[in-house]
Amino acid sequence: MTSDLKVGCQTFTWEMLGKAWTGTPDDLLSAISAGGYSGIEITDTMISHYAAKPGDFAKALKDNGLQLVSFAFGSKSGFTVAEAITDDLATTQRWIDYAAQFPRALVSIGSATVVSEGPRADKFAIAAEFYNRAGALGKASGVDVAVHPSSHHNTLLFDRADYDRIFALLDPALVGWVPDTGHILRGHEDILDTMHTYQDRIRYLHVKDVDANDRWAMLGKGVLDTPAVINLVAKAPRFNGWLVLEEESETAGENPAAAVKTNRDTMRSYGA
Repeated sequence: MTSDLKVGCQTFTWEMLGKAWTGTPDDLLSAISAGGYSGIEITDTMISHYAAKPGDFAKALKDNGLQLVSFAFGSKSGFTVAEAITDDLATTQRWIDYAAQFPRALVSIGSATVVSEGPRADKFAIAAEFYNRAGALGKASGVDVAVHPSSHHNTLLFDRADYDRIFALLDPALVGWVPDTGHILRGHEDILDTMHTYQDRIRYLHVKDVDANDRWAMLGKGVLDTPAVINLVAKAPRFNGWLVLEEESETAGENPAAAVKTNRDTMRSYGA
C-alpha cells in the first residue's frame, strides 16, 4: 500500500434512509469524524442549510477535522434528457462554484439514468454531451469534474459494454472517473480489468463491497479484493489519494454511524 492514502466517507449511508433520517449535516460531520475519517463526500440532498453557506460549511469541516473530498449531485433528468441539459449545466455550475471554495475538492456527477422512452444509443449521446460540457465548466473554474457510474435501477452505465461506450464519448481531458467498486462488481465480470483499462481517468475511489449474490455487504465481508483494487488505483496517474468508503448494506441501515466506523477500522487492516 502507498503511505499517502487518505480515507473519506460518503454521506449516502444516511441518505439511503430517506425520511427515516431526521438529522442534520452537523450530525453527519460529527459521526464521520468520530468514525476516524479525515474527509467527506457530501451530496446536494444532504448539504441542507449549508447549500448557500460554503464559508460556514468550511468552518464546520475544520471544527470536525475533515476535508471536503468531493461534492456529488444527480438530476431527475438522469442526464439523458436533451431538453434538460441547459438546466443541468446551470446546476453543475452552481456546485462547481461551491466546490471551488474548498482546496482540491472535486465535483462528482451521478450516473446517467434512463428516465424516458427512446433509443438507448441516443441517451449515451445526450449523457456524453452533458458530461463533456460539465467538464468544460469545471476546467474553466479550476475544479475537476468526474462521472460516477452506478448499478442502481435504470442506470445507463451498468456493465462493461456501457462503460466502454460512455468512455469512448467522453473527453478524458475534461471528465474524470470515480470508480465505485460495489457498482462495478454488480455489473462486470472483471473489476480489475475494467479499472486498469480506464486507469488514466481515475480521480479518486469509492470503496464498497457486495456478496456473491450482488447484495451490498460490509467492507471485507463480500467478494471485493480490496488490496488489489487499492494497489491498482494507487498507480493511476491522476489519482488524488482519496479512498471514499460508502456503505449501503442492511447493517448500515440499522446503525449508520456504527457501520461507517467499522468500515474505517477494516480499512486500517488493509493499511489505509
